[in-house]
Amino acid sequence: MPAYNLLTILGPTACGKTALAVHAALDLNGEIISADSRQVYRNMDIGTGKDLQEYSLQGKIIPMHLIDIADAGYHYNVYEFQRDFVTAFSGITERGAFPVLCGGTGLYLEAALKGYRMEEVPENPILRKQLSNKTLSELTEILQQYKSLHNHTDTDTAKRAIRAIEIAEYYQHHPTKEKTGYLEIRPLIIGLLIDREERRHRISLRLKQRLKEGLVEEVQSLLNRGLSADSLIYYGLEYKYVTLFLTGKLTYQQMETQLEIAIHQFAKRQMTWFRGMERRGIPIQWIDALLPLEKKRSLLVKLITDSMK
Repeated sequence: MPAYNLLTILGPTACGKTALAVHAALDLNGEIISADSRQVYRNMDIGTGKDLQEYSLQGKIIPMHLIDIADAGYHYNVYEFQRDFVTAFSGITERGAFPVLCGGTGLYLEAALKGYRMEEVPENPILRKQLSNKTLSELTEILQQYKSLHNHTDTDTAKRAIRAIEIAEYYQHHPTKEKTGYLEIRPLIIGLLIDREERRHRISLRLKQRLKEGLVEEVQSLLNRGLSADSLIYYGLEYKYVTLFLTGKLTYQQMETQLEIAIHQFAKRQMTWFRGMERRGIPIQWIDALLPLEKKRSLLVKLITDSMK
């Protein structure tokens, strides 16, 4: 039996995860499963960094899953992700291909790799009413009091924080358990480690590029389709700050400056989550994100193929 039946590539934003995952999938006859909480949404391409052109290599389209599976405005959640991950993983292995899980949403990655029994959390109208008049700062303090599976860094807006508290409160009274009959996953987990200053440099360059590519126009298009400003602000980062600009709450310069700061903070929180995954028993093999792509690619393939001998 091979030591590994899943390759996972994780890391903070702008570290080159997608390019490496696609090349590894080409080498391994693989298919990619996205673990990005915002790439599930259709018509949200530039702001979520789908980079769909990267999935085409040497005249071949690398199959991808859990991208463009929900309409913008919908609130996709970790329960649905775990369900969809199981379906994607099972289908890939049944076709004789090799699954490659790639992304930066720590909660989704952990739910897939550890096999928690996630439940669909119902709304709690009494709790929501109690929290409705609290500030985002107050909600953040409340959320930090919980120890749960839910991503307690998800506090870009009051609406998201209230939902996070709702989920944390639910799991406090309905503890997660290892999922009976969950997939037998033997993952090789590779983390791309990037120097803080280089990461900041890449984030800044990428933001400028996305603005040139039409990020503002993408958000305006979503507003024109009938999505409310609150719906877009819910998704945070690019969609929050560009929406605030388009609705006159921020100037263009304020939008760009505040968004850049927010993305830097987000990348830092991602690394905090990944380090937490290690403390919770998920082994991550870190490699230098700045190594040449071919070197990283050959390293991954060797680790996988050696395990099959």
